[in-house]
Amino acid sequence: MKPVIPVALTQRGPPEHERREQIINAAFEHFRLYGYAKTSVADLAKSIGVSSAYIYKFFESKQSIGEAICSQRVGQIDQALLLIAESDQSATLRLRSIFKTLLTRSLDLFFQDRKLHDLAATASAQQWKSTLNHRAMIYSIIEKVVTDGRESGEFERKTPLDEVCMAITTVTTPFSHPLLLEQKTPEQLEERVTAITSLVLRSLAK
Repeated sequence: MKPVIPVALTQRGPPEHERREQIINAAFEHFRLYGYAKTSVADLAKSIGVSSAYIYKFFESKQSIGEAICSQRVGQIDQALLLIAESDQSATLRLRSIFKTLLTRSLDLFFQDRKLHDLAATASAQQWKSTLNHRAMIYSIIEKVVTDGRESGEFERKTPLDEVCMAITTVTTPFSHPLLLEQKTPEQLEERVTAITSLVLRSLAK
């Protein structure tokens, strides 16, 4: 069973409008300095010299602005993983690299600033669309690598593909969820990602 199919984020106005990017950039700075909970749409409007009503022409709520920011940030992780998945390395090496890169990039993103970590935690706790889309992308990336591994003869073919991919996607959670990441030290997470990746690869072997 696949995760939720990626869905478009709610938005208003033209998607490439300069003001949209200005609002997102201003919101990013406010969330970084003051936190998501303490920033209002009125604060953002004041910082860029427009009215709150004008911001609502592009975003229906503060959450939709937060969604856009989260989508941009986790999109950077998705692109890094996609490059690995599409490389010409063996499926085994690609899967190992995907686990490690997911951990490294998630730590860098979610903990570079505590206020941004709070935004990511809110997005995860409330199951924002950006979070669900990130999860769906991880599933798709794993599905590609496992499929390639089966075609190359590296991985077994008996277990239903969707079961395999869902199981692997599930065990990536401790290395990508902001609230779970903070429960261990980076050193402990490194040990665990190595152990779990090795276990996954043994289960996939023919």
